[in-house]
Amino acid sequence: MVVKVPRFAFEKFPAADPTLTTTMKSVGEAMALGRNFTEALQKAMRSLEQKGSSFSFTAVERTEEELAELIEKTKVPTTERIYQVQQALLAGATVEQLFEATKIDPWFLDQLVLLNEVAQLVREHRDHLDPEILQLAKRHGFSDAQIAEIIGSSEDVVRGVRHALGIRPVFKTVDTCAAEFEAFTPYHYSSYDAEDEVADHETPSIMILGSGPNRIGQGIEFDYSCVHASLVLRSLGYETVMVNCNPETVSTDYDVSTRLYFEPLTLEDVLEIVESERRTGGLLGVFVQLGGQTPLKLAKALKDAGVPILGTTPEAIDLAEDRGEFARVLEEGGLISPKNGTAYTFEGAKRVADEIGYPVLVRPSYVLGGRGMEIVYDEANLARYLENATEVSPSQPALIDKFLEDAIEIDVDALFDGTELYLGGVMEHIEEAGIHSGDSSCTLPPITLGPDVIAKVKEATEAIARGTGVRGLINIQFAYVSENLFVIEANPRASRTVPFVSKATGVQLAKAAVMIGLGKSIAELKAEGHLPNSMDGASLPQNTAIAVKAAVLPFSRFRTPEGVVVDSLLSPEMRSTGEVMGLDTHYDTAFAKAQAGAGSPLPTEGKVFVSVANHDKRNVIIYAKMLEQLGFEIVSTGGTADVLRRNGVNSTVASKFAEANGQHSIVDMVRNGEIDLILNTPAGGAARSDGYEIRAAAVSVGCPVMTTISEFAAAVQAITALREHSWG
Repeated sequence: MVVKVPRFAFEKFPAADPTLTTTMKSVGEAMALGRNFTEALQKAMRSLEQKGSSFSFTAVERTEEELAELIEKTKVPTTERIYQVQQALLAGATVEQLFEATKIDPWFLDQLVLLNEVAQLVREHRDHLDPEILQLAKRHGFSDAQIAEIIGSSEDVVRGVRHALGIRPVFKTVDTCAAEFEAFTPYHYSSYDAEDEVADHETPSIMILGSGPNRIGQGIEFDYSCVHASLVLRSLGYETVMVNCNPETVSTDYDVSTRLYFEPLTLEDVLEIVESERRTGGLLGVFVQLGGQTPLKLAKALKDAGVPILGTTPEAIDLAEDRGEFARVLEEGGLISPKNGTAYTFEGAKRVADEIGYPVLVRPSYVLGGRGMEIVYDEANLARYLENATEVSPSQPALIDKFLEDAIEIDVDALFDGTELYLGGVMEHIEEAGIHSGDSSCTLPPITLGPDVIAKVKEATEAIARGTGVRGLINIQFAYVSENLFVIEANPRASRTVPFVSKATGVQLAKAAVMIGLGKSIAELKAEGHLPNSMDGASLPQNTAIAVKAAVLPFSRFRTPEGVVVDSLLSPEMRSTGEVMGLDTHYDTAFAKAQAGAGSPLPTEGKVFVSVANHDKRNVIIYAKMLEQLGFEIVSTGGTADVLRRNGVNSTVASKFAEANGQHSIVDMVRNGEIDLILNTPAGGAARSDGYEIRAAAVSVGCPVMTTISEFAAAVQAITALREHSWG
């Protein structure tokens, strides 16, 4: 039995309507296999890796009115509907009532009833959980964590009891040759059944933990590294084992690795796969640094369970991820980071912000993909953020950093073997600091950084890699401002930019990282031709092509309940669902190609709307003048139009949406297709509201919209090049 479930990211678009319609809104999916529907369903749900993605069987007392209200909610298809249905059945609703409300086939509803009944059976035997009941629960896909919740125990205790009773899963095989002849590429899934079907292997295997379902912040960029790792290991004669649950990826193609386990990436499931490999021929170790945060967060627990971790150790991972430990690494390396602090209350946050000075970047301590990050400019907005955006507590403090305005953000991917550094690539972000690296366009090689700055970046990268003890890949983000290089963060793993850097430079970083994890030195890799001898990312040849990475943003998919597109304003929180690469001999045409590839081709004629915040007005003048000289008509609202006119740029004044009073406003012009390119940088109050309406209208009609001066400057350069040259 196979079950596929979608993964959604409405937390990234809080204004979006979560109602499911004929427009696709999921950003990824997970797949699971089992011997029955309930087993496969439960495995698939926990594969989503979202808080609350597994069913909860804790009984909640509900009045008749509350139950009726819950049943009423199930009438609307949302991401929460399956949980609402299960909870309604748990509270006493009938299959008939839920069928009437949802029109979900009664067979599926009955399967949810079955899960609730098994949970009740476990609850009734919580004081003495006998083997038969435990085996039954596992046959229906209950995780150790779910059983622990039902009986009021811990996951570790349940797992210990289960192992002591000899209740372990077997692994069944999907025959990729349909039994017509011997299959050399079968793949496996766990079940609490009778017969194990994993064949013995003569040599110990190497396991690679994949990245799980695609989500904003962790997608197929990480799958790239996992696949390349498996390919290079097989070429070196090793048997490889891939663990993943994402049917969309290349890593779950059954012929990429020697064996594929289509399983959730949880500690419980991975430990059982480890046991299977040890039982059938041995396990050399596990790579956890290639699939993003999903496998990385399992590293310490796996090592504590006696599983060998290849490459960067859990201790080195902790050094990079623990703020206090990482600060010591920076101090020892003579490096600086933005002033920062940690707060557990609003009073503490206010004290930190006052000390380091506004603006500040505030975020929860458990972020992935910039989740919950915001730039805060004053105390009132700090209070609003802490009240609405995150829960601050002793276990979940708020992290507060000085925000470096007008800084150039730099991304680095590098390899380190304990002795020597290989700098894979230095990427210069086109947008200034404050836009999440996953949403910001970037260029490789950098176009405005001098050799002295790149030398500083390389020196700092080596100090961090040496200080943390990385063995393999490391990604570091820097901010360069006022001749100072600040360290933003370091990730001791493959990053989402590894595929981009590898393709832009022709050097397979993921393959080299795996060989370093097996003990090879960078000097040996250079001698064997896996890494170039005469250059690295700090010293690329003069004739190196310029590569520009641009984000693919899904704003048109997400609308408010009123049908309006959500705001496309970029921020420290990542929202892109993919990326493209533009490649050319010059930066301007490479940027134009990247924009076209991302679905926002730049115009070469027409009208350009320019409306910027006060602090951007001085910088926008030269670019507006360049567009006017190219023959574009400039359209602006009052304040920006006045500044442009005083500086010799003719600008047609358009009414603001908030002040139109029934007249033809700039929003109407955008909706009618009269505008071909938009620059709108955010401001406060009514201007921010007006900006939202403009950006929403632009997304709805497919008009390119830019929200930073730096990106607009790149666009003007690209348009100039497009007018002079063409490709295709």
